[in-house]
Amino acid sequence: MTDSEYHELADALMLTIEEQIDDCDADLDYESAAGILEIIFADKSKIVINKQAPLHQVWVATKFNGHHFELHEDKWIDNRSGAEFWQFMCDAATRQAGSQIKWQHD
Repeated sequence: MTDSEYHELADALMLTIEEQIDDCDADLDYESAAGILEIIFADKSKIVINKQAPLHQVWVATKFNGHHFELHEDKWIDNRSGAEFWQFMCDAATRQAGSQIKWQHD
């Protein structure tokens, strides 16, 4: 994967989440700048997603732990647990919000 392809895919990943936050039933907000997306929950805790361009990874930090995702074929996979990004994000956001959150993706 080229650097340009990485940036396009990682930016699309974050944009997909940003676009859904306002429509989410949970009380969420977000801040986004310079390759970092912070999802802010009602209790002021955060999930932070940031691009790690030199490694072609996307890192996710929740209030419980951190994960490093790499693109394998067409899916972002956690290089430690093997979790797929979208399922991980649904589970992590639901746990952190205390109510079910489902992220829609293509």
